[in-house]
Formats: sequence, C-alpha cells, structure tokens
Amino acid sequence: MNKTAKRNRRKQQINLITNIIFSLITLTALTGCIILVLQNYSLRNEGQEVMSRLKEMEVLQEEYIYTQSDLDSYTREAVQAAEEEERKNTLNEFKQMMSAKDSTVSVLRRLFPEDVVVYADGGYSFFPIQDNLKKHDYVYENFVAQDNKEIVYMSEADTILSIKGIDVSKHQGEIDWKKVSENGVSYAFVRAGFRGNSEGKLVEDEFFADNMEGAADNGIHTGVYFYTQAMTPKEAKEEAEFVLDLIEPYDVTYPIVLDLEETGSDSARTADMTKEEYTEAAIAFCETIKEAGYTPMIYGNLKTFMIMLDMEQIEEYDKWFAYYDSTVYFPYDFAIWQYSSKGRVPGIKGDVDLNVGMKDYAKEGE
Repeated sequence: MNKTAKRNRRKQQINLITNIIFSLITLTALTGCIILVLQNYSLRNEGQEVMSRLKEMEVLQEEYIYTQSDLDSYTREAVQAAEEEERKNTLNEFKQMMSAKDSTVSVLRRLFPEDVVVYADGGYSFFPIQDNLKKHDYVYENFVAQDNKEIVYMSEADTILSIKGIDVSKHQGEIDWKKVSENGVSYAFVRAGFRGNSEGKLVEDEFFADNMEGAADNGIHTGVYFYTQAMTPKEAKEEAEFVLDLIEPYDVTYPIVLDLEETGSDSARTADMTKEEYTEAAIAFCETIKEAGYTPMIYGNLKTFMIMLDMEQIEEYDKWFAYYDSTVYFPYDFAIWQYSSKGRVPGIKGDVDLNVGMKDYAKEGE
C-alpha cells in the first residue's frame, strides 16, 4: 500500500472516533436535560402540594383559631377532660381507702380537707373551715399514745408538754383520791350537777362535795362542770348561779364548764332548740361565770360545736373538746381534749374519762 492510501485511511479512522465522541457528548447532554426536566416537574408538583397545604392551613386558621365559639368549645373539652381525670383519680383514691377498711367518715375527711366533716343524726354535714376563727397550732403527730394507752402531747425534743386530767361524777362512785394523785393526775373536773331532761329541775351531783374535798386534799386542782338543759338565757343564768353557790367553799383553779351535749331523746325539753337558741343560752351561762371572776369553758363534741352552736359567737370562750380517737380532729382552738371515756386510773373503779390538758390553768391563776 502506498503512502497516500495509508494517509487517507488514517484520516477516516480519526473522523470516526471524533464522531463517536461528539455523539456521546450529545447523548450525555440530552440525558441531563431530561433529568432536569423531570426534577423540575417533581419540584413543581411538590410546590403545588405545599401551597395546597398552606391554603388548607389558612382556611383552618380562619375557621378555628379565630372563632370564639370554637375556643370556648376547646376550653370546655379541656376542662371536661381534666375533671374526668380528677374524677378517676378521686375514685381510685376512694377505692384504695375503702379497701383498707377505713370508716366512711374518715375517708370523707381525707377527701375534703378544707371542710369539717360531721356525722350526726344519720347523715354527713360539711362545714367549710372558717378563716376568721382562731385555729390551734398543735402538731397532730405530737399527740402520742403511751404504752398504757394514755395520750400525751410531746415536744420535738420528746418532752411531755401536756397535763394529765380526768373528769368524774357520781358514776365513778367513791374514789381513792390518794391513788389517783399518785398516778400523775394533775387536775379533775368534778360534776356539780345537772338539769333534768324532762321537768328541768336543777340537781346537785350526790358525790360533788366528796370529790371536791378528796381532790383538794391530795393536791389535785379542780374545775367543775354542769350538764345543761337550759332552753333560754334566763335558765342558763340560773344554772350558772346554781354552780357558783355550790363552789363557794372550794378553791376552784380550773374553768367552770357548760356541758352541752345532745340528749338522744326526742322527748327532751331541748330537742327542738335552734342553733341560735343554744348559742344564746351558752353565752348567758359563760358571761355569768366570767362576771363572778372565774374562767368559763364550753364542753362538747363535733356536733356541739359545728351544729348546735355558732362558733363565731362563742369564740372567746375556752373549749374542752370530746373526740374518742388516737388523733384529734378539730381545726379550731381548744384547751383540753377528752380522748377516752374508757380510761383506767388506780383509785377509781371502772371506766373514767381521760383528758389531755394543753393549758395550765392553775399556774395562770397564781
């Protein structure tokens, strides 16, 4: 093959390779364009979808966020949901307490800590704790039962701060006051007498004089109490004067107490009295005692103070609270807590009432 033929053949090969390369470049560019077109289409669709959603949100905003009725509806639903949750929690708590065999009244007291819950006359009464009435500052956990089941009030340093006392009447019979004193009893409330439930006659307790003398002879301070059935302030004053006459020979260093309790009898002369009538009579008794220079006090239980009397009107008078349990239940101020009617004290046959004294009246009178 001559040189000219070889040169021509080489040019043909070079042209072929050049055409192949340009074809590949063109194909690559075309592929890229197709990809860009597809991406642009996809982005356009996504953009349209986003815009569609934004428009939907705008509609929702116009419909729900700015409509007051819907806001009120949402609020009601939220409140209802919260109330339903609270109801479930309360029911679960109630179920747990009842499963623990707590009494119904104790369960209610735990569920309603802002109220004084009283069970009386076959039903439950709820009395909101009044901010305007003086509260006691006792720490409930500091009322501690001893090995002999007597309750004392302890300080944080485990020092006994309370004073041991009893109250007695003819029901205890003859008492060996020397043994009572040796048992650590510091004071005793002695019943002076009572007014009859039906006829209203004033009666002196038949052991009054013996108990007053026996206690005094053995260094035990005394107060006295009178079981009232007064229907009017006039009768209450008559009861107070009856007591003042009886205590004249004695050194009474503890309060003179109006014992106000329900009789439990529909035929009792006081059965139909109102709260206001009970309160007026109680005030008349206490004022008569105070005018004579003694400290007046009112004795009663939850029903006495929450249902029978108006606490606001009797707030100034000391209170002796009867509540038979290991922990006292009463938010308002009291000076003495009678925690048992079945106590045992050497020198006394049978049961006797036991009291935790939180105020030393004998020292205050010195």
